Amino acid sequence: MESDNLILMTLRNTTLTEELRDFEVEQLANTIELREFKAGEQIISAQNPELKCALLILCSGEIEANTKAEGEKVTRTIKEPGDLANIIGFVGGNVMEVTATTVAKEDTLLLVMERVRFESLINTNPAIVYYVMRGITRYVHGIVRSINTQSVEMSNYIHKTGGRY
Repeated sequence: MESDNLILMTLRNTTLTEELRDFEVEQLANTIELREFKAGEQIISAQNPELKCALLILCSGEIEANTKAEGEKVTRTIKEPGDLANIIGFVGGNVMEVTATTVAKEDTLLLVMERVRFESLINTNPAIVYYVMRGITRYVHGIVRSINTQSVEMSNYIHKTGGRY
């Protein structure tokens, strides 16, 4: 598949573009680069900080993101096309101390949206920036809801409440 078509197809499979019109998705696509990573390759690490401020959007493959932000360690496996990684680094990594390591678990294709290139749209098309940031917020909210549901289910299981255990 041609890389431009893969970029557009993957973007349309994310919450980032839910409120964008086709021509806006194409403008956003112009700020994005398609990159390939081999299994075991480090995408972001202390030794490879090049993409520290970039939003990663999975096209295919699987990556594991290990983050330590303000002393708390979190590991996420990203394997669904359209899923996002390095959100904190993208939206505010220079405001708070974040240590992230992202590794390709298998051969992987990623869309890389560097913050500087994305922010260049603020002057030319601020609506795209606004709607993409709303999409990131919806994505993060979905993760939080899922984790909250899992936490409630685990608590019900441990305390044998809720009538299902």
